[in-house]
Amino acid sequence: MLTVDYDRLRLEPGHLVLDMGAGAGRHAFEAYRRGARVVALDYGFGELPEVMSLFAAMSEAGEAGDRPDSLAAAVNGDGTRLPFPDATFDRIICSEVLEHIPDHHAALRELRRVLKPDGILAATVPTWFPEQVCWKLSEEYHAPFVEGGHVRIFREGDLRRAMRAAGFRPGTSHHAHALHSPYWWLKCAVGPTNDEHPAVKAYHRLLVWDITSAPKLTRWTEKVLNPVLGKSLVVYAHAGALPDRPRVATAPVEQPSEPEVVDARA
Repeated sequence: MLTVDYDRLRLEPGHLVLDMGAGAGRHAFEAYRRGARVVALDYGFGELPEVMSLFAAMSEAGEAGDRPDSLAAAVNGDGTRLPFPDATFDRIICSEVLEHIPDHHAALRELRRVLKPDGILAATVPTWFPEQVCWKLSEEYHAPFVEGGHVRIFREGDLRRAMRAAGFRPGTSHHAHALHSPYWWLKCAVGPTNDEHPAVKAYHRLLVWDITSAPKLTRWTEKVLNPVLGKSLVVYAHAGALPDRPRVATAPVEQPSEPEVVDARA
């Protein structure tokens, strides 16, 4: 299930892409499949070995394009102190991450620093209205009641202002995953960790069917509902002028010829 529209991101084969906060790697895998060179970074180490395993499987199966400069790497690192030189990446994806980071301004400044002058960022966050409902239904859904949970709710204007302050030029936007908003409201109503509730299980089956089958009925329904109920807001931003600030020297990170997991937080 992809949140970012790769056509709007203008992703091209050979681009070097950072998936910041990659998690299980869904956006990184799609970028790799499209011929991009990909670095998947996440603060948690747990899912990165599996991400690398799938990168390797995609390469062996010929699902990642046949490029002599192919790259698929996973990095364990901090989004507010990225271990990359300035102007490294052609494209950056930051999906459902900024709402988790206490200092999201520092994270955006780092994303701007490592983005090339002609680069594009796609940032996604939970949409304000669906997220408000989740917070009101359950304290267990967000921080500080759950470790690593959401620490803020963004309005689109808030995100755009933060992007501009970090040196980006925000552009087009859209919403995604309207069918997922009622699912999370239901989960919050019965308890966010209660996956065994019959209603939650039934709705989950519906979402899995929708993702795997992509029937026209649900595709059109979600398209109509996305502007109102879309669970995620996506904003695309071009690199603008870097703000004046103290610069922290970063050592170049060698790009591995073979997939590997790098711990950059030490």
